[in-house]
Amino acid sequence: MQPSGNSAALSLTKAKRLTRPVEFAQVQSEGITHRGRLLALGVLTKKEAKLFRVGFVTSKRVGGAVVRNRLRRRLREIVRTQQGMVRKDVWFVVIARPAAASTSYQALKDEWLRLAERASILAP
Repeated sequence: MQPSGNSAALSLTKAKRLTRPVEFAQVQSEGITHRGRLLALGVLTKKEAKLFRVGFVTSKRVGGAVVRNRLRRRLREIVRTQQGMVRKDVWFVVIARPAAASTSYQALKDEWLRLAERASILAP
């Protein structure tokens, strides 16, 4: 975990999360999906957005509730620690694939960074 002078600035607040089903559907229908072995990343550019917004999907195919919750916590932590690099005008959804349940935190982080770079959501 990286040191933080201001932990509030590094939190993933509700304003930065996609919460409504219609928002997830909008990213899916209007955005572009980048697929990897462990994750899929749906991205939608929103010109009027002042903050990036992120949502996480872990279906029952990934595993039981304990496995899905652990995976969601890991994905949230990855995005939380990397949020300084993410462009402010995007909405994105991180979708876990079944293989993600049995992989390490570092492998998930590497996959997320690779997909984020491919999707051009990282600020220069």
